[in-house]
Amino acid sequence: MWASPCRCPSLDAYDAVVLTGGSEKPRDLAVPGRELKGVHFAMDFLTQQNRRVSGEAVGVEDILAAGKKVVVIGGGDTGADCVGTSNRQGAASVTQIEIMPKPPEKEDKLVTWPLWPNKLRTSSSHEEGCDRRWSVATQSFIGEDGQLKGLNCVQVDARFQPIPGTEFTLEADLVLLAMGFVHPVHEGLVDGLGLEKDARGNVKADTVRYQTSNPKVFAAGDIRRGQSLVVWAIREGRQAARAVDAFLMGSSELPR
Repeated sequence: MWASPCRCPSLDAYDAVVLTGGSEKPRDLAVPGRELKGVHFAMDFLTQQNRRVSGEAVGVEDILAAGKKVVVIGGGDTGADCVGTSNRQGAASVTQIEIMPKPPEKEDKLVTWPLWPNKLRTSSSHEEGCDRRWSVATQSFIGEDGQLKGLNCVQVDARFQPIPGTEFTLEADLVLLAMGFVHPVHEGLVDGLGLEKDARGNVKADTVRYQTSNPKVFAAGDIRRGQSLVVWAIREGRQAARAVDAFLMGSSELPR
């Protein structure tokens, strides 16, 4: 079982291979100024800090929030981690912006059931200090001599369209992009094995046999379905194990 992108080994030594890597390709923000120094993906920032805490070498140029005006783009768990880590590193200020509207203070379970109720969630990271803003889109990054200086933002309506006259600017020395993940990393295993992808860029496989376009390669979890919950990964892992067993035993019975 190969669980993360790596140099692709030969399949000849294996009777079956199961890919269970995550959906690790971050969603980018293609706006003017994206190339400025100081704009980074959230996971590049967070994994560096994990290495520092565990006493490992970072191995690349440091991304640090100490003394900086930090803007986190994205309102999910990854964004919250960026908020907390920035505060603990000694950021001068932390602002988190989210393109979605502000959720209600309390959920309406009668309306949302059986879906997960939508309500405002405040983590311990937010309690450490953060200015949170909703219904905000970034139109461009501002820089000077190649270095990030701020963001040109605008309020958006329910359809995420800019509202004329609501433009504003945020000062920033560090921007962390925490807008979710679009599909598994293709470079390495996926492309190396020449596997077919679905329309969203995930490894293509069904939920019966879990076989990819290569019959001896199986895929389960986020690498197949996209970013999702751990309970789905557990379910698919179990079903994929049954499918692999049937494949190795030469059984024509479909897994259930």
